[in-house]
Amino acid sequence: MSLFKRRRFPVTIILLCVRWYCKYGISYRDLAEMMQERGVAVDPSTIFRWVQRYAPEIEKRIRLYQGPRSSSWRVDETYVRVGGKWKYLFRAVDKHGRLIAFMLSDRRNYQRRLSFLA
Repeated sequence: MSLFKRRRFPVTIILLCVRWYCKYGISYRDLAEMMQERGVAVDPSTIFRWVQRYAPEIEKRIRLYQGPRSSSWRVDETYVRVGGKWKYLFRAVDKHGRLIAFMLSDRRNYQRRLSFLA
């Protein structure tokens, strides 16, 4: 895979760390400790960079193989602080709790909400 060119660690180690972080929500420090128990010395900041780089690409590829989403959706709107500024976070999930879409917006605007669902 060209995505993993010039990496110090084997692809299997990188994918394992990214998968465990995304699937189980394990902290970077705990993941580093778990890898150390398996004989792989990796820094938590390295795992953070792997997640930032590879998780979006893995998610794109996995979506191709996931089954169709159910026709029943739930949309949640919440107000969150991002970088010291308040923003609106919209999330759409199916009835099984699988994420369908999300959008972060500065304003609570009807037109933007429609574009989020389109």
